Amino acid sequence: MKETKNAGKKFEQLVEILDDLRSEKGCPWDREQDEKSIANYFLEEVYEAVDAISAGDARSLTEELGDVIMEVVFLARIFKEKEKFSISDVLEGINQKMIRRHPHVFAQKRIRTSEKVIDEWYRQKKEEKSRQSILDGLAKCSPSLIEAFQIGSRASSCGFDWEQPLDALKKAKEEISELEKALEEKKEDEIFQEIGDVFFSMANVSRLLGINPEIALRQANKKFIKRFKFIEKKLEKKEKKLSEVTLEEMDEIWEESKDKIK
Repeated sequence: MKETKNAGKKFEQLVEILDDLRSEKGCPWDREQDEKSIANYFLEEVYEAVDAISAGDARSLTEELGDVIMEVVFLARIFKEKEKFSISDVLEGINQKMIRRHPHVFAQKRIRTSEKVIDEWYRQKKEEKSRQSILDGLAKCSPSLIEAFQIGSRASSCGFDWEQPLDALKKAKEEISELEKALEEKKEDEIFQEIGDVFFSMANVSRLLGINPEIALRQANKKFIKRFKFIEKKLEKKEKKLSEVTLEEMDEIWEESKDKIK
């Protein structure tokens, strides 16, 4: 309870800080911002928080979560000025939603498994939003891999899914075979379609393995960057440039990097 009270006081202080920054005597930069500019910073801070989680860096995560909360309060402040809603409305909304979406905790409904909890969550969400399809309401600005992940999750809640990851992987292999055929036949339209199918099917393999494909790909990107920089540094020591060496030479150093960079 003491921790809750302390957190509440600090949250109130943050709200007051944003009020001061946006006031007539506040910061010129903060006063110039609007919801569109802050949305960019908000997304950036979320990704930095995800990076800290992936790195297992609790110290950085503490800072990045603070930045995320600050952007939430900033956006709420902007819309309060527009007389649309306040941070209090935001908190009231999420509190009521969490209570409503967990009837097995805050009411008398009995739900025994996490799978049934997810089914109930989607059922209520569809009902609350008056949606015709369980696939309605996907965020339009989501990265495509995240969207594929979410589509699979929603379809799965209705029982439309593979039984295990290996079954989904077989489907992915089928899509790769179809891509190979399209490449051999040089059918550009089909190549385009099949590449999309490969990514979509692999997103579902990831989902069934409990892995977020967007985060997994970000990690793979980082690993590639580190290994490629290893090649550059190795060649620099040999006083060579990338443009001066063969692919075989780069491959040899790449294999060396795999032992050093996991």
